[in-house]
Amino acid sequence: MSPDFVISQRFDLPRERMFALWTDAAQLQQWFGPAGVTVPRCNMDLRVGGHFHFCMRGPDGSEIWGKWVFQEISAPERLVWLHSFADPQGEPTRHPMSPTWPLQLLSDVRFDEHPETGQTTVTVRWATHQANPLEQATFDMAHDSMRMGWMGTFSQLQAFVAKG
Repeated sequence: MSPDFVISQRFDLPRERMFALWTDAAQLQQWFGPAGVTVPRCNMDLRVGGHFHFCMRGPDGSEIWGKWVFQEISAPERLVWLHSFADPQGEPTRHPMSPTWPLQLLSDVRFDEHPETGQTTVTVRWATHQANPLEQATFDMAHDSMRMGWMGTFSQLQAFVAKG
């Protein structure tokens, strides 16, 4: 079994449009996050070395900040970033509920086009980045929870796409 976490979903949208949904902060803000979560604040600097800094608000009003630092942008095929929890100023922080969670994950998102149907498969791969053995073990044990979170996120993306 791979230590990486991988999840895919097919969407009824051309690849260029799907890539735009992941790289335009105003659109990303409308769907990103597990079911029931909103993104009330975010900003994006879409370039290698740039970032997406965002606040996710849960149904109970609690807020968690995150940050992506872009490592590769290959439009419209792929995005790669270092993913971390962050404070409101954008500085990386530990997971607020899991002190042994890795400080950073390497996120690799691929957009595979199906020209015959006009659909795109989005594949998200998360791997730990410079994790110690305890952090790797924490990540490995969380795959089921991550799958649930990403299924909710993909569900929100499907609903956003369906609205047109």
